[in-house]
Amino acid sequence: MTTRCGFIAIIGAPNAGKSTLLNRLTGAKVSIVTPKAQTTRARVLGILMQGQSQILLVDTPGIFAPKRRLDRAMVAAAWTGADEADLALLLIDANSGLTASVKDIATRLAATGRKMALVLNKVDLVPRHFLLPLTEQLAKLANFEKVFMISAATGDGIPELLDYCAAAVPEGPYLYPEENLTDLPDRLLAAEIVREQIFLQTRDEVPYGATVETESFKVQKNGVRIEAIIYVARANHKAILIGAGGARIKDIGARARKELAALLDSPVHLFLHVKERPGWDEEAARIRATGLNDPSV
Repeated sequence: MTTRCGFIAIIGAPNAGKSTLLNRLTGAKVSIVTPKAQTTRARVLGILMQGQSQILLVDTPGIFAPKRRLDRAMVAAAWTGADEADLALLLIDANSGLTASVKDIATRLAATGRKMALVLNKVDLVPRHFLLPLTEQLAKLANFEKVFMISAATGDGIPELLDYCAAAVPEGPYLYPEENLTDLPDRLLAAEIVREQIFLQTRDEVPYGATVETESFKVQKNGVRIEAIIYVARANHKAILIGAGGARIKDIGARARKELAALLDSPVHLFLHVKERPGWDEEAARIRATGLNDPSV
């Protein structure tokens, strides 16, 4: 029996739908998803079996113009994911079209000589007659092996994309047990689920000024006990996160606890602590704790 196994990087601008696509392809929640751009910070690996192929999907942070040390680490993680992959999927938000950011990403990706396919996402939101001209414009920037038109939200076009990915990865032995869905450690998964709730439940400026670290993760007889610290850059962010009488942090904890219990298949006892730490996004230790490598080191 011939088996196949390889890495496929999902590359694109922020909010193109990379994490939604990863979760759709794997059929499980592997990467956190919110309506806000730049939700994904570190590389997330989704492991998928399709026939005799093990597809290792790399969800990368959206590529944007970095300003902070954290931003530079995120963008570096995205390009590292592309460089190390056997195939790159350039994911484009068809509703946004050919932006300057998309042009830059497509041009740089083409310069790598990497085998790649073009994936137009959110086609359910765009009149069909807009899609062909968009495809033609992108084809002038890079040599795409295939073009797919999908909706990661509804699942349209996903079976054809899966079949292509299964055939595109090289022959070789599986690198992970077939039942695995991700290589994300439970400690990092817990931090990410809490961070997702921060994105979903607070004002626009708070999520980008906050990071979550799992301080303790213990499997006990009555379930999993998790203690996590939320670092924020400003005092007003701390006040927003905690909320009146602690109402918001309780709600964040309750929703994250429910999500984690389902993912870990165990009762979860979650304890959250909010600490003000100005400049955390310039600290090497905080950046490493998110699962990123510090590009300035």
